[in-house]
Amino acid sequence: MSRISLDPPRTLGYRLASWLTRRKFGAELDPARAMGHHMAVSTGYGMLEAQALRWKAVPYRLKDLAVMASAVKIGCSWCVDFGTWESTTHGIPLEKLEAVPAWRGSDLFTEEERLVMEYAEAMTADPPEVTDELSAALRGFLNERQLVELTMMVALENLRSRFNAAAGLTGQGFKDRCEIPRREAEGASP
Repeated sequence: MSRISLDPPRTLGYRLASWLTRRKFGAELDPARAMGHHMAVSTGYGMLEAQALRWKAVPYRLKDLAVMASAVKIGCSWCVDFGTWESTTHGIPLEKLEAVPAWRGSDLFTEEERLVMEYAEAMTADPPEVTDELSAALRGFLNERQLVELTMMVALENLRSRFNAAAGLTGQGFKDRCEIPRREAEGASP
C-alpha cells in the first residue's frame, strides 16, 4: 500500500498529465499519481524527465543498466518493474536485466557494462563510494561528456527510486509486458 494517496485532485493539469502518461505508457504511472497532489513538484519533475530523454551521448544499454543497478541497490520495486519493461523496449534482453542484482557473478556483462554498474552502485551508496580509480577506469570507455551524462542519469534514478520507495510504491505490472509466454510443445494439447 502506498504511503501517499494515489487519488490526487483531478485538476486540469493533472488530467492532462494523466492522459499523456496513459497514451505513452498504456497506464497512469503511480509516481505521477502520487506527485499529482503537488502540481508544481509534478511539473518540475516532468520537465527534468523530458530533458533527460534528450541526452543521447551514452547508449541506452549503458544508461539502462546503470539505472537498474541503482534502483536495485535502493530497493525500489516500482523502478525495477518499470525499468525492466523500458529497457526491453531499448533492446536489452530480459535475461540480462534479471541478472543485474547479481551482476558480479554473471558472465552476461561486458567489462564496460560492469564498470557502469559498479559506478552506479558506488554513486548510490550513502555516502557515495566513487573512487578516482573507478572514474579513471570508466574514462577508458567514456569521454567527459558521456561521464557527465551517466552521472546525471544515476543521480536522476536516485531521485526516482528514493521518492518511489519512500512513497511505498510497488510494481505496476510493467515487467509482465515484456515476458515472453512459453510455447506449448508441438502436438501437445492446450
